[in-house]
Amino acid sequence: MKTYYPRNIERECYLIDAEGKVLGRLASRIATLLRGKHKTCFTPSVDTGDRVVVINAGKLVLTGNKKDQKEVFSHSGFPGGAKLVKVGTVLAGNPERILMKAVKGMLPQNRLGRTMLRKFRVYAGPSHPHQAQKPVVIDG
Repeated sequence: MKTYYPRNIERECYLIDAEGKVLGRLASRIATLLRGKHKTCFTPSVDTGDRVVVINAGKLVLTGNKKDQKEVFSHSGFPGGAKLVKVGTVLAGNPERILMKAVKGMLPQNRLGRTMLRKFRVYAGPSHPHQAQKPVVIDG
């Protein structure tokens, strides 16, 4: 028997409106689309996923008290450069970062995951520069 290896992968472009969507559920749906797990030609070692554009990331919903209790870690690279900031603060200032970090954690932690993450774009507002790709609007 020969092993099937997908070639000439057809990629779609999907547009997701994040307004009123729960962060974790939306992130797992996006990670599935980026990996290509929704396709019949899915192979774990091959990037078979599609492109995803998310708008209205500033209107994401966090359940429970996560806005006040959950913290985001960052480091400047210098000694003593560690920072812990509440998710609610980051969501108010830079909502794209929260969704990007959630999706990144759900993708493979290797070269393949970084390749998949390059096909993902997040915008805080309702406008985006990807109309030329004719994105398919889906309900996240």
